[in-house]
Amino acid sequence: MTLSCPPEEAASWQRIRQYAVPRSMIEQATAHRLAGDWQGACAAANVDVTFTLSELAQAYGREFADAIEDDLHAFTPDLLRWHLPRVRHGYSTIEPGQVIILSSPLPGGLSLHLTAPVFPDGPQRLTLRVGEISPRLRSPHRRHNVQDWSVARHLWDAWHSADLLERCGGGDRPPFFNADGSPRAVPATPPTGDDPAAHTEWVTTLHERGEIEAALAAADIEFETTGPDMRCWESNPFRVLDWIPLALTRLGPETQRLGGRCYLRYRYTSLMLERHEDTGRLRVKLIRDHDIGDLPLLATACWRRLPDLDLLHHGRTVPERLHPLVRDALFPRHPAGPAGPPDPEPPAPVRVRCRGEWHEVRATGSTLHLPHTEVEQQRERAMRAFGGAVAGCFAVQQAWTSGTGWLPKALRAQRNDFFLRVQHGDTPGVLRLLDAGMSPHLQDGRRRNLLHSLHLLDHERLLSRLLAAGVDLEAQDHFGRTPLHVAVGDYGSTALVRALLDAGARIDVVDDGGWSLGDGWAA
Repeated sequence: MTLSCPPEEAASWQRIRQYAVPRSMIEQATAHRLAGDWQGACAAANVDVTFTLSELAQAYGREFADAIEDDLHAFTPDLLRWHLPRVRHGYSTIEPGQVIILSSPLPGGLSLHLTAPVFPDGPQRLTLRVGEISPRLRSPHRRHNVQDWSVARHLWDAWHSADLLERCGGGDRPPFFNADGSPRAVPATPPTGDDPAAHTEWVTTLHERGEIEAALAAADIEFETTGPDMRCWESNPFRVLDWIPLALTRLGPETQRLGGRCYLRYRYTSLMLERHEDTGRLRVKLIRDHDIGDLPLLATACWRRLPDLDLLHHGRTVPERLHPLVRDALFPRHPAGPAGPPDPEPPAPVRVRCRGEWHEVRATGSTLHLPHTEVEQQRERAMRAFGGAVAGCFAVQQAWTSGTGWLPKALRAQRNDFFLRVQHGDTPGVLRLLDAGMSPHLQDGRRRNLLHSLHLLDHERLLSRLLAAGVDLEAQDHFGRTPLHVAVGDYGSTALVRALLDAGARIDVVDDGGWSLGDGWAA
């Protein structure tokens, strides 16, 4: 197991790759892009556009608007979403507060850029803008969130996506793999000859073994181990690099693209990278935030190991499940065919221990189908109404929709899969699962039903269906908040709030913390 991708991080990235960019989003956005419809591609990839080309031409001139239009025809929003920095360790959502610069600099200090969601558990929509970056985001405490991808067009531009092979340390094939996607043996000795992929393999292997000094030497990197910033690492100063998922062989070339001096940020650690003019070697040292000055930030996707290669290397995915442009870039000789994360599967039957026997239950729409007679089910419902304990199939049926109580592992996985698709705004996937038998009455661990989650989804396609199915418009989550409360307080759209009001949602609700709807609007 590699040091740069421990098991918990690999599991996070596996979840990210499965849910963050659904296959349906990739297919729809690609169809629009290939037809020359960049607005449709953005809409399919949940990207809100804040301008029109005619507005740009009127404000800044026709030449300016034409330059933006050229970038927009190459813009691949689903590919950008695939490569975005992510919140890991239990989450799989977009790193909040990020600004991704696509085209810069433009006249007047303007740029084509995207802004990420504000909260990790909020709507996963992106916003495409043309304008100046807010001075607030250039402040010392926020500047780490502004990432310049204008020198990394392979992350968002379909015309440059093939550059990913070189930018991840490959040559005519990626590290640890052949060009057709088949794996290669881990090297036991240093490579001979000029083979970038073999060099990356060797440096990475040294890093995996914990031989960080040897890995740095092989990558021709000098690490400064003295100075006040290294005092807490005096016993083993190289440990500061041991836990950062660095693509060591790419640090030099990527630093050169930014003029030979830059810094990178990982969690609360900053490293300065500087090329020696005389020797050409790269010098790396720990740096405090107040010493960063005007150093440019090296974008995360340019200095860290490619998560897709880590997942492939650990057997956690296959080339067919990568984004099509990523697969084609990494494996130019891989057989052509569909690619992308798997579509949601219909919920399969699950075996449950009940009264000393194994019974099979399955999702059938409003609830779980149980292999019990109507008389038996009425008896259990009566027992529960009088405060009696239920067990076996009936306890599982109750826990299935309530979000609380014990569930078999397989059913828990089905519900988690459903709500991960909700969290990532996968409306087609949610509708497909509802059609396949998932209950519209399901609640997550916070006792939120699908009406509570409409701010994450396309409410125009779901609201009427949920109301027709009898989902409670006034249901309260574990904070005492109704769906309208959540829509107002968690950045739901004005259209969603209006739709809930039109559906009859009450406006006199107060949550357990004493917050009313008016307080949510004021906040």
